Amino acid sequence: MHHRHYPVEGVGLGLRRDFFDEILNTADLAIDFMEIAPENWLHFGGRQGKQLRTLTERWPFLCHGLSLDLGGPHPLNEDYVRELKTFFDQHQIRAYTEHLSYCGDSGHLYDLMPIPFTEEAVHYVASRIRRVQDILERKIGIENVSFYAMPSQEMTEQQFVTAVLEEADCDLLFDVNNTYVNSINHSYSAYNYMDAMPSERMVYLHMAGHFDEAEDLKIDTHGQPVKQEVWELLEQTYQRHGVIPTLLERDFNIPPMDELMREVEQIRHCQECVLNQKRAEGVG
Repeated sequence: MHHRHYPVEGVGLGLRRDFFDEILNTADLAIDFMEIAPENWLHFGGRQGKQLRTLTERWPFLCHGLSLDLGGPHPLNEDYVRELKTFFDQHQIRAYTEHLSYCGDSGHLYDLMPIPFTEEAVHYVASRIRRVQDILERKIGIENVSFYAMPSQEMTEQQFVTAVLEEADCDLLFDVNNTYVNSINHSYSAYNYMDAMPSERMVYLHMAGHFDEAEDLKIDTHGQPVKQEVWELLEQTYQRHGVIPTLLERDFNIPPMDELMREVEQIRHCQECVLNQKRAEGVG
């Protein structure tokens, strides 16, 4: 089994404003780490800045960015990267990840476009990632995104992602739900895709719900509970790559905290089952 040092451990939750106050006022929440989109917090001083600091002193935090635009045509916003660096230092951010995509012209999240899967794009994106890593003086992780139009067929998504990881020498935030969603929408094996990803580059995993538009069309909304097929893929991912820290994302239709915590506990249960099984087999 692969042993590596992860930036966090256990099970995490993506922090959203909807339940920020509740988390601030709950002393004993059974989560091990949290994740925020730095864009949403970067410019908050005063009370909100202090409240965030209260949380980042209580838990290890990760940042998952939305707007670095690694695949986009515009020059990299290096001033923004420097602002991020200051923010990461202020809050002892354990790891920073970004989407392997580009932001459409409206510049926002649900408009993330896939980068064309070509050799040329690999070199372009990898050099931008390396530049970001140089400024931040740390490795970053990239996330495999869900996409709905196949941007080009020169390489498969799997070949593209692994080529970027190699050339940029960066880490991977492996999104289990996106892998499942893409496998249905583009008819490939989610298991084979997951199997081909490099264990040694995985920093943590994302779990989320998706919307079933049709038999062969799944939309990555982060607005539903996690589906059974995605739970199964999570377990297979642990079997294959080891029990990696895993974070639950929920962006819409946010349920009461105890309902979210049930999914967090389900991730924990899955981790414990696989760990116990590996112990029994004498591995890991």
